Amino acid sequence: MTDPAEVVASLIARGLTVATAESLTGGLVSGALTSVAGSSSTVRGGVVSYATEIKADLLGVDPDRLAATGPVDGEVAAQMAVGACRLLGADVGLATTGVAGPGPSDGVPAGVVFVAAAGPWTGGVETRRLTLTGDRESIRTETVRAVLDLAAELLGGMGSSDTPGSP
Repeated sequence: MTDPAEVVASLIARGLTVATAESLTGGLVSGALTSVAGSSSTVRGGVVSYATEIKADLLGVDPDRLAATGPVDGEVAAQMAVGACRLLGADVGLATTGVAGPGPSDGVPAGVVFVAAAGPWTGGVETRRLTLTGDRESIRTETVRAVLDLAAELLGGMGSSDTPGSP
């Protein structure tokens, strides 16, 4: 698992801020980031959008997309990440949506999860689909690991020219 301190340090080194939009993780991603001393210089805040209508009403996820696919969808995760950036004025948005279990939700099996990261890297938004196993807490913990790993990978791949304010 990527240490949250690595993600925070990488954000600070690049002069970037971060916000989260979380569903199944219920604030665990924000909690992991804010557990790091000095994170207040990079973490803007987070939205726990557990209810589907919050994803649309607050984060700006397309309601037609939600009606067509439900909340457990890669494009929904991407829109959540972008919405977190917009709503909280951040450079980077991290999002989680999926089913933690123990059983399925709306026909989607437990362990199906999408994580997304929006930011100033090439492509703008990166989304990953996960198929996780285990109990509810292990699925939630693994989801936090996955979104932090994604952020670390994208931040690590940024050249200096990708950082705001650089020549």
